[in-house]
Amino acid sequence: MYFAALLARTEDGWEASDTELDNVETLTDLADLAREAAVDDDTVVALLEQEDAWFGVVRVDGDDDPRIFVSNAAAAARSSYGSLLTDELLGRDETIEDDLDSLDLDGTEDGEPERDDEAEANTDNGSPTPAGPLGDAGLLDDLGVGEKELLALDGDALSEIADALGCTDVLEAVR
Repeated sequence: MYFAALLARTEDGWEASDTELDNVETLTDLADLAREAAVDDDTVVALLEQEDAWFGVVRVDGDDDPRIFVSNAAAAARSSYGSLLTDELLGRDETIEDDLDSLDLDGTEDGEPERDDEAEANTDNGSPTPAGPLGDAGLLDDLGVGEKELLALDGDALSEIADALGCTDVLEAVR
């Protein structure tokens, strides 16, 4: 089960909205969704979580490139929405994988064992996906969540982030 919310900073604090990720296929789609929620091109923070297995934070400031943090890259890489973030952070080219997937090959040669799903999620041309945090842990420094605090979060991390931002009530309203 996923939870996703957008927190848009306004003059009066934060506005929260839950968001459907059904039409989000790339990080660009997510960033565009965040920009649509922005008030006067101010900061928007997208919070994503999958059943306490991992959480992700995407910060969008106007037209700047999104800044991304994922709490557990290996766990996120095994999920459809988390892989949007980890693929971007690891510089993986989605079009290459899509082209290969369209060939309908099973990925094995005669006598070569098939790779399991976990191995698929943890490798990309031999480079492993880290089993821990990945990305810009300082992306919320100026908003009250320092790098050390972000790295130490577990459990209900999104509520703790919302508490530090001063918008627990608006986040809970969309949960």
